[in-house]
Amino acid sequence: MAWIGVAVGVLLLVTAAATAAGWRDDPAPSTASTASDNGRLSHVHGIGVNPADGQLYVATHHGVFRLSEMAADRVGDGRQDTMGFTVSGPNEFLASGHPAPDEDGPARLGLIHSNDAGRSWQGLSLAGQADFHLLRFSGGVVYGLDSSSGALMASSDRMTWENRSTLEAHDLAVDPHRPGTLLASTDQGLRRSIDGGRTWTPAGGPPAVLLHWSSRELVAITVDGTPVRSVDAAATWSSAPGRAPGAAAALTVHENVIYLATRDGRVLRSPDAGVTWQSMLP
Repeated sequence: MAWIGVAVGVLLLVTAAATAAGWRDDPAPSTASTASDNGRLSHVHGIGVNPADGQLYVATHHGVFRLSEMAADRVGDGRQDTMGFTVSGPNEFLASGHPAPDEDGPARLGLIHSNDAGRSWQGLSLAGQADFHLLRFSGGVVYGLDSSSGALMASSDRMTWENRSTLEAHDLAVDPHRPGTLLASTDQGLRRSIDGGRTWTPAGGPPAVLLHWSSRELVAITVDGTPVRSVDAAATWSSAPGRAPGAAAALTVHENVIYLATRDGRVLRSPDAGVTWQSMLP
């Protein structure tokens, strides 16, 4: 059905977004392990599907985990607080955040890179300068939202960066066909940029918190957990008769399957546009 009730949704976004997306400012957990006794993951910051193996990778406060066969396995020895995270190609990940408590180096990792699906990481740029809590990649361009300055930055070579604008956003999505077109979810509603994040205009639409722009459609999770989708670049939206179970923390879509991590550590998948959800952990 067509999306309605946008005006009241924007008001709800101001009060509820901190609940749905406040994980970006969560304090450090007191335990040394990310996997908890009930099989859940804590402090999930990002998720993405690796096209090389079709598996879901989960970025957390204590490194990156691969989910397969109802199990979460830590990838490599990295224990960094992986805040920003995106899959940029087969076995290629980009990330940012903070080093593990027992690791040397600057408190802000800048942009780091893995070409072996998270088994090892190398620093690329902005070490000690940027802490990207959002990273997105499209058409060879990396976008990063720096949590310390609020600057939306862009790089085409992953080494040199341009400050495009200042933005307070809960999530960011980039058109996979037009890397200069971006959508951001904010307390003032959805905002659109058609010049690579330099300027922004209101985009209308639902009061979304999380966003994912796949090659087929744009998927969002609203403040009340409703999955909505757009097949015309956010011009119109439709919703399914379902709701995400729990406060949403991270979202991705792969081959028409929605993957969602919640603030209480559940990782779920929906093969039917959000009507039903299945746990990916025991």
